[in-house]
Amino acid sequence: MSIPVKEIRMDKIRESLYYSKLKNGLEVFVLPKRGYSKQFAIFATNFGSVDMKFSAPGQNQASEVPAGVAHFLEHKLFEEEKGNVFDRFSSLGASANAYTNFTNTAYLFSSTSNFYECLEVLLEFVQNPYFTDQNVEKEKGIISQEIRMYDDNGEWRSFFNMLQGLYHKHPVRIDIAGTVESISGIDKDILYSCYNNFYHPDNMLMFAAGDIDINEAMALIDENTSKNITERKGSIKRFFPKESDQIFKERIEQRLAVAQPLFNMGFKDANIGIRGRELLKKDIITTVLLEMLFGKGSDLYERLYREGLINDSFVFDFIAEVDYSYSMLGGESPDPDRLFGLIREYVSGMKPETLGEKDFKLARNKLLGRYLRNFDNLEYIASNFVSYHFKGANFLSFVELLGDIELESLRERFEEHIRHSTPVLSLITPK
Repeated sequence: MSIPVKEIRMDKIRESLYYSKLKNGLEVFVLPKRGYSKQFAIFATNFGSVDMKFSAPGQNQASEVPAGVAHFLEHKLFEEEKGNVFDRFSSLGASANAYTNFTNTAYLFSSTSNFYECLEVLLEFVQNPYFTDQNVEKEKGIISQEIRMYDDNGEWRSFFNMLQGLYHKHPVRIDIAGTVESISGIDKDILYSCYNNFYHPDNMLMFAAGDIDINEAMALIDENTSKNITERKGSIKRFFPKESDQIFKERIEQRLAVAQPLFNMGFKDANIGIRGRELLKKDIITTVLLEMLFGKGSDLYERLYREGLINDSFVFDFIAEVDYSYSMLGGESPDPDRLFGLIREYVSGMKPETLGEKDFKLARNKLLGRYLRNFDNLEYIASNFVSYHFKGANFLSFVELLGDIELESLRERFEEHIRHSTPVLSLITPK
């Protein structure tokens, strides 16, 4: 029996995306890239480190789990009763990986041959967890070492200290892997409970790209995900603590073994609770705004660089999630307190009308060029598509939305998100 497949045409980028929702609730997307030597697939669940309190479909009672469960599950799924999944991919000439972030967990592979065999391996191991008391205890030691290693990483600590300055209660302030104390409370029953709740096909997504046959891929995915799956009524409910619009702490400093001071500067976004196209639009508007304010062509960047307060390590980004969002700047600086003061003075004293049409068009074109260059990177497209799909938006509509934004919306966003915000400064200074 053939699977009904819908074509989603995207004329702006001259691509077509093929979509099917299987009977078990799994949504499958295939992006054909004819003539590509590489194939890529990602099998993802809408479950990340912030999902610590939730109720299963059809249930009203909330369950709470220790910090780090999503990351712990990712580690354990690669372990099979008879060996290691990485060896199976390697024997097929493919490279496999996985990641857990605040909102998603994803399992992926890239290949130049044996795509359908690799796809079967991906589907099989993600759907067949193997947890025992012994292997869970063993994993605690491995992850504890990983946590301690990151505790000594200056860039990592600078970033998470910034989040702890921005947020009072939201679990985004907790390390993705949890803490040594929190993972000590994880056992196989907790892992199976989270797995059964979040790894149901109706909470997952498959995205494949490359020179692959749409119907063959769809049929294989359908055949390998339809066994012993019961349909669920309702959806997972997630619970987050009420979070203040105000920051928690303006300045956090920590001493570590670093060559020179590292900094992260964060602006908390109070405009949250947005999903779908509006969220993607907010992401695009804010990213263009940050490019105008802090990009290499801006007056502020040139001044900071000329005075030696920043170097080529300087970066900026906007993180757009439904329940939390923030802008951040980061890098190395010999005098981060002076840098922080100059940036605060610049943005608070700047009038919205200073953001001009010429700089707006330049920043927008820069963002468009970056997107189109990355469109040949299957991993980039897949990971962003997955992230935005779970937030109700199609990342491939980026070009269309970018073309629709207007300068006035950036000026309003500057007033709302940057000019009147109290930023957080996170510092890592040499011991």
